[in-house]
Amino acid sequence: MSVERTFSIIKPDATRRNLTGSINQKLEAAGLRIVGQKRLQLTEAQAKAFYAVHAERPFYGELVSFMISGPVVVQVLEGDNAVAKNRAIMGATNPANAESGTIRKEFAESIEANSVHGSDSLENAKNEIAFFFSESEIVG
Repeated sequence: MSVERTFSIIKPDATRRNLTGSINQKLEAAGLRIVGQKRLQLTEAQAKAFYAVHAERPFYGELVSFMISGPVVVQVLEGDNAVAKNRAIMGATNPANAESGTIRKEFAESIEANSVHGSDSLENAKNEIAFFFSESEIVG
């Protein structure tokens, strides 16, 4: 097993419904440690920069609007194979296709308002963590 760090966002639909604790419980039960966490309100500039990879996609504007619609909780998660483990506990992007017991199956409202974001690779995890956290804010 390889100890990794990955990045997670608890999205506005979940923070609005006060689900941060329930989602954190699922992450920790899956063997992930929360080694960095903060609640913040994304600015439009931050959301546009973070999701710049999707700038040419038709849903980009709606995604940015959604992500600035309320507070989010950004997190650094650590554990054995953290990227894959987090992706598994999140479930499929479309909650209708997500497995029972996953975060999206239990908490998502729709494909867009699917409660969480998680890095899809170690390289992206490093970039996404660095976007929101300094090393001093990550405490293992």
